[in-house]
Amino acid sequence: MKKDVFDHYIAVDWSAKNMAIARMTKRSNKITAIDVPSDVKELQLYLKNLKGSKVLTLEETTTSQWLYTELAGYVNKIMICNPHRNRLLSEGPKTDKIDAAKLVQLLKSNLLKEVYHSADRFIYLRRLVSGYQDLVKAGVRLKNQKYSLLKACGKDGNKKETVELELEEDRHVLESIERQIEMYEKEKRSYEQEFIRLERKYPEIKHQKSLPGIGNISAVKIVSRVVAPYRFATKGHYLSYSGLIKLEKISGGRSYGKKNPRYSRELKSVYKTSALSAIAGNNPIADYYQYLIKEKNYPEHNARNKVARRLAILSLGVFKSKKKYQPYRRHFVKSKQYN
Repeated sequence: MKKDVFDHYIAVDWSAKNMAIARMTKRSNKITAIDVPSDVKELQLYLKNLKGSKVLTLEETTTSQWLYTELAGYVNKIMICNPHRNRLLSEGPKTDKIDAAKLVQLLKSNLLKEVYHSADRFIYLRRLVSGYQDLVKAGVRLKNQKYSLLKACGKDGNKKETVELELEEDRHVLESIERQIEMYEKEKRSYEQEFIRLERKYPEIKHQKSLPGIGNISAVKIVSRVVAPYRFATKGHYLSYSGLIKLEKISGGRSYGKKNPRYSRELKSVYKTSALSAIAGNNPIADYYQYLIKEKNYPEHNARNKVARRLAILSLGVFKSKKKYQPYRRHFVKSKQYN
């Protein structure tokens, strides 16, 4: 892959109090580094005053999306990089200036692994899904607390109706948990209503919902996570990103097993649960599952995994084509060609 050449290579190590800026140029490997108080306006001015093409890199942190949005208009390219890949930063002494200097060297050498960020219309969608997931985690925790309390008091934790506890202290805790669960359910319904509204706004969500097993919430999660389907060169890249395949370790012509790639747990969960929903229905995905079980003699767990991969590939194809899923269209086109 051809490496882009820029006049300026800039790395920023950002924190709440200070920012370290390191810069190299196209013609020289000399590193210029400064450490100054954090100020996004000053950083924008610094970038604006540099003449020529510029590429900027930042490590993925909680502020990286905000910085991406604020700085994208001041450079030719901005790269949010994966900090887990930057092993060089852990060697030797450590300061913000040293980290920035090492980061700019990796940038100029084209050794950084980019973490996808964008400043497009899906930003709200991504933040909404993030808030929904945090809410669901909190709700699960509350329900587990209620279950544990009831079991500790010798009651059936699975009963939905109101349970009377003997001790006043236990009753107080239980009532508090139940009030929080009631608020959680109300907020969860509010999120789900917003997801329904977004379906009318984003055709990409409708297209994903046309796939067997994928409901409204799963469709929103897929669109918010993928954003730009063409950033995945092949279906293998997408399956790796979705955590549905493992990477083989080979050295000296010998295989040392397989390992999991760094993947999106969210997408893996979506496709796994959607596959289970699809195979329980009457659709082409369920037919494919039965074919694997009956004709190919796949064990059930292997067949489910293969169905999840098939669903992920179709999902990516639907996203790229900007059309709804049409299961029999390919067969129809082939038949028409021979008639």
